[in-house]
Amino acid sequence: MSLPTIRDMMTDPHLFGDHFGDDSWKPWTALLSAFYGLALTDDELRIFQQITRRSNSPKEACEELWLVVGRRGGKTNVAALLAVFAAIFNDFATRMAPGEIATVMVLAESRKQARTCFRYARGLINENRMFKQLVVKEDAESIEFNNRCAIEITTASFRAVRGYSVPLCIADEVAFWRSEDSANPDYEILNAIRPAMATLDGKMVVLSSPYARRGELWNTYRRHYGDDSPILVAQAPSYVMNPSFPQRVLDRAKERDPVAAAAEYGAEFRTDIEAFLSRESVEAAARLEPLVMPPQGRTKYFAFLDPSGGGQDEFCLAIGHHEGQRTVIDLVQARRGPPAEIVAEYAALLRRYRVHSATSDRYAGSWPADEFKRHGIKVEQAAKPKSDLYKDALAAFNSGQVEIPPDERLITQFCSLERRTARSGRDSIDHPPGGHDDRANVVAGLVAERTKRSDYRRALESALADEPARARPKRIISMGTQ
Repeated sequence: MSLPTIRDMMTDPHLFGDHFGDDSWKPWTALLSAFYGLALTDDELRIFQQITRRSNSPKEACEELWLVVGRRGGKTNVAALLAVFAAIFNDFATRMAPGEIATVMVLAESRKQARTCFRYARGLINENRMFKQLVVKEDAESIEFNNRCAIEITTASFRAVRGYSVPLCIADEVAFWRSEDSANPDYEILNAIRPAMATLDGKMVVLSSPYARRGELWNTYRRHYGDDSPILVAQAPSYVMNPSFPQRVLDRAKERDPVAAAAEYGAEFRTDIEAFLSRESVEAAARLEPLVMPPQGRTKYFAFLDPSGGGQDEFCLAIGHHEGQRTVIDLVQARRGPPAEIVAEYAALLRRYRVHSATSDRYAGSWPADEFKRHGIKVEQAAKPKSDLYKDALAAFNSGQVEIPPDERLITQFCSLERRTARSGRDSIDHPPGGHDDRANVVAGLVAERTKRSDYRRALESALADEPARARPKRIISMGTQ
């Protein structure tokens, strides 16, 4: 007796036909059948061609399925179905060591987000008496079956995924994975999980609504959408994969923000968001060591602050100096805790570097100046907002005139910065949703301040060069004594 196919899972009333068997799920039936190498009907082939841009369906099962699908298009429901299918209708015992468990892994940026897919999977199991009887152990984050397979939630971390044997990995909303320790966590995590699938001929299913044209979702889409490789890429708006999607929701979203609606529901990669700095230029700016450069005798140092009132943001300080045309960042400090205690610590550090005045982020308000004044440090707000500071620092980074510490979080924050173009055409630079840029902000502040001083000096020298010779000595002497 042959095992059920994924099409059987979706259409057989004894399995999940009552849930997935109606016409609204036909696009998913066609796509998943093709993913597993099943023959398609003429109607299914037309749907498959529409959402994959492939002329022919695969003759055998594919290795990976990348779903660039709009929100509420049904992709999480389908991922849960695939998890149940992989865990129950496979026999991996002959390929595993005693005590080894084949783990269907549900990866998301956080356990909280991964629970959505996990709850759908649990619901499918509990509504089928036959499947429910196979469960031997269950808790809030895993379900183990009597065939030595399990479905388990795992945080999207390249460290957390090691040590497993994986017949199926589901990577949920991969376009929005963020990490304080890596500028490209999606690449590192997916690369770490692939060896875990090798011995079980595992499959990877990556699902996400699209975001900016960067990251593994965009790279894989760009390389494999429409080709005949073992990596199957599908792209479809919400209403194509879910014909019952309410048109009024889409219409209202378009009225509010047509570009965001095209990404969220139309499954189109955004063109108004791009990376601000390339990883190559940021890594080229980072010295190998040390993390902190101690103060030197006759060097003049400068400082920039990004205060925090608490919460998840860090209270950051950067101290640097100038070497010719280069700005060298000697140290970047980041702390969380009572602000008054951090001010006292930073004031002592500033005195070590003979810094008695500093610049702060302009949105910090007056309290940093008041608090540092108590410790003998003068603090003034920056003349520009941080978005403009980033713009001013861009040329220095791209021309190799910046040296930063080998601080991985600092590098990650710079690499994650986004340039957004508003409808008015104005650009702004900021961290991505859910991200942070406190460390990058203080470094950009120092670099931008140097750029401003250099521009002022060049303008002054140019003006002096245009004046009569008799006027120059006095002006030059005056400039040199400032």
